[in-house]
Amino acid sequence: MQDKYSPADVEQAAQSHWKAIDAYKAVENDPRFPKGKYYACSMLPYPSGKLHMGHVRNYTINDVMYRYLRMNGYNVLMPMGWDAFGMPAENAAMANNVPPAQWTYSNIAHMREQMESMGLAIDWSREMTACKPEYYKWNQWMFLKMLEKGIIYKKTGTVNWDPIDQTVLANEQVVDGRGWRSGALIEKREIPMYYARITDYADELLEYVDTKLPGWPERVRTMQTNWIGKSTGVRFAFPHEIKDADGALVQDGRMYVFTTRPDTIMGVTFCAVAAEHPLATHAAQGNPELQAFIAECKMGSVIEADMATMEKKGMPTGLFVTHPLTGEQVEVWVGNYVLITYGDGAVMGVPAHDERDFAFANKYNLPIKQVITTAANAEYSTAEWQEWYGDKEAAIVVNSGKYDGLDYAAAVDAVAADLEAKGLGEKKITFRLRDWGISRQRYWGTPIPMIHCADCGSVPVPEKDLPVVLPEDCVPDGSGNPLNKHEAFLKCDCPQCGKPARRETDTMDTFVDSSWYYMRYTSPGSNEAMVDARNDYWMPMDQYIGGIEHAVMHLLYARFWTKIMRDFGLVKFDEPFVNLLTQGMVLNETYYREDAAGKKTWFNPADIELTTDDKGRPQSALLKADGQAVHIGGTEKMSKSKNNGIDPQAQIEQYGADTARLFTMFASPPEQTLEWSGSGVEGANRFLRRVWAYGYAQKGRIEAAGASAAATASTDAQKTLRRELHKILQQADYDLKRIQYNTVVSACMKMLNTMESAKLEDGAESDAVLSEGYAIFLRLLNPVAPHITHVLWEELGYGKALGDILNAPWPQVDAAALEQSEIEMMIQVNGKLRGSVKVPKAADKAAIEAAALAEESVQKFIEGTPKKVIVVPGKLVNIVV
Repeated sequence: MQDKYSPADVEQAAQSHWKAIDAYKAVENDPRFPKGKYYACSMLPYPSGKLHMGHVRNYTINDVMYRYLRMNGYNVLMPMGWDAFGMPAENAAMANNVPPAQWTYSNIAHMREQMESMGLAIDWSREMTACKPEYYKWNQWMFLKMLEKGIIYKKTGTVNWDPIDQTVLANEQVVDGRGWRSGALIEKREIPMYYARITDYADELLEYVDTKLPGWPERVRTMQTNWIGKSTGVRFAFPHEIKDADGALVQDGRMYVFTTRPDTIMGVTFCAVAAEHPLATHAAQGNPELQAFIAECKMGSVIEADMATMEKKGMPTGLFVTHPLTGEQVEVWVGNYVLITYGDGAVMGVPAHDERDFAFANKYNLPIKQVITTAANAEYSTAEWQEWYGDKEAAIVVNSGKYDGLDYAAAVDAVAADLEAKGLGEKKITFRLRDWGISRQRYWGTPIPMIHCADCGSVPVPEKDLPVVLPEDCVPDGSGNPLNKHEAFLKCDCPQCGKPARRETDTMDTFVDSSWYYMRYTSPGSNEAMVDARNDYWMPMDQYIGGIEHAVMHLLYARFWTKIMRDFGLVKFDEPFVNLLTQGMVLNETYYREDAAGKKTWFNPADIELTTDDKGRPQSALLKADGQAVHIGGTEKMSKSKNNGIDPQAQIEQYGADTARLFTMFASPPEQTLEWSGSGVEGANRFLRRVWAYGYAQKGRIEAAGASAAATASTDAQKTLRRELHKILQQADYDLKRIQYNTVVSACMKMLNTMESAKLEDGAESDAVLSEGYAIFLRLLNPVAPHITHVLWEELGYGKALGDILNAPWPQVDAAALEQSEIEMMIQVNGKLRGSVKVPKAADKAAIEAAALAEESVQKFIEGTPKKVIVVPGKLVNIVV
């Protein structure tokens, strides 16, 4: 055993051992684990080529859980795979002039090496890669089954179109309304796309948030609920006499809207329609100014979140619709904030009681009519927006004729009844959730298994012909989907008529890949089925771990996909994830310089020389390369854009994987943000060096004791040490169960401090106590720092007595060790603490009083006979004088 801790040697030895015995291969119904299965999985990474500290933290959380549960008798599965399709690979391919496949597979190989260097307990026999045909074949198979059942359908959808590159852009590729490569003004276009009917499951998705996801964080459940967005209201029509060039009424003379506040209907002073709405199209004929505005609207974002924050712009159409209850004429505007894909593409404007409408009305001097007041009769003003109207329970209708004085519920019923009597509307439940558009007009994704025939139309690829294999030799150049130029892929025969046809070149949204990958882990090598009987053993997943940024779309689509698989008879459960942990972000300092034009250049913290005050607060920063000042930008999430990332591989090479793991677990609770600290990393490394040094120093005594896992104590020093260690173990075990790993690391530090400071007598009994204590300590530290604990366990002989630490039984708290023969009681005189006294645990009240009165430290505060002595058993003695 070396006297000095060498992380490289220690970690190589441990990893070689794990690899030699295939330590982490999980087998269903493994008899070694009597408590049954536990499936713990981290969200799969995108193979960008390099792990970041967020990965290290995420996977270490999972690994700590794995090792703790395995020692406790669970058959634990921790798999890994790659979310390998998507736009980043295409962008990298364009930048490097290589096929995305080449870039992706190279990155996967490198990242896998990095993960292995972290010592993660991954069962690599279950590795899944989304861009391999054996995986995406089942995306295509599910697509065909969903198409057959009507869950997949085709309709036109709005996309961002780059007129120069002649390609559809993702929302993130549109910068200030222009294409990220070409700089061209982006157009909104309607193109045919495939959709999945997630809205058919909206009620179930919403209901199960409350009934079947108790192990999810409350804020994630709230985010799911809000995204599904169930609303009860009224859908009704504004009649009109607007006719097209052929003399027919546009939309049969009805402009429909939906509102959750029908009690405000008498406050409508305008209506707004989307740029693509038939009324907008009709009004723009012969109106160049309106045509130009509509064209501008079509160049805007198609993201609902962007609509909420963008500047609201509008233009009158010159058209009017009729208020369905008053008969008044209501002006129709085109609004850039109205989306054609949401509802009916039209909204009623009630500026007195809607913040967006209020801003719009003030901008364009439109009327504002108050029709709601509160029970407190708050005074209404058009000078600034008031929030009070939003409390439905306090709302009272005013200035609304026959509806005056009604509360919210009564007004809704009355308005709905009147609209229904006129044949113009009815109560309706709607959802914010929209059907999932799964088509992507890009190359690097799962090919949609459809064939286009001039005679037969769109024809599904026969199941026997799956997978439709994506060519891996294409190099995107930014000028559209390269599949459109790939003749070998495009050309095929129609499965129905046998005539020449062409394949669909759209590929699937990568959310399809991530909606069920975790189930494929359970059924590796399954060629005849998407999942097999092994999935019934492992699923549903016991613990899912990932970032809060995936709390809505990924989780929602995974829940939806699970329900489809259930309805197809593939699985037997309703929800895929029993428990969810959303780990916090990793933060680091940022530093930058700003040029005259306001452009910022960011510098990595490793390249900065920082000056601090006597309390460690930053005072100034210099760039090491030139010695010139840089601005301190504050603490932000590690990112490439801010150049404040820390390379995990560099940390591993300098300090070892165990140090990186220990620091990321110790710095903060898993669900909270972690602020990077170079001194904290060094501190973690110092602690591990102490762990090694203590083991080396005590090797002789541990070996002499025979690496005993249990001991008895007879002397005070032995009893004190055992009591403290088992007390710490008791709290740490509780913290491990509730995934508070930062306090577990703290417990390990307390244990080492306790052992180092223990004054044990020489002799076999003391050696056994010490040996037992260090065995407890190594197992407690093992989930966080598995390499050093594995090597020490073997070097000190514990492996011979208790087996590989990987499978060693988790240490149990010895209740007898916690028992104390003496207890310490505080002594107060007239309520003020004046000392303490140790008394036998079984001492009666008289003995405790006598001991307290005899205590030298308190006698000087007592004159004569005390008036009263109050004994609180096990806690304190209060002497009243």
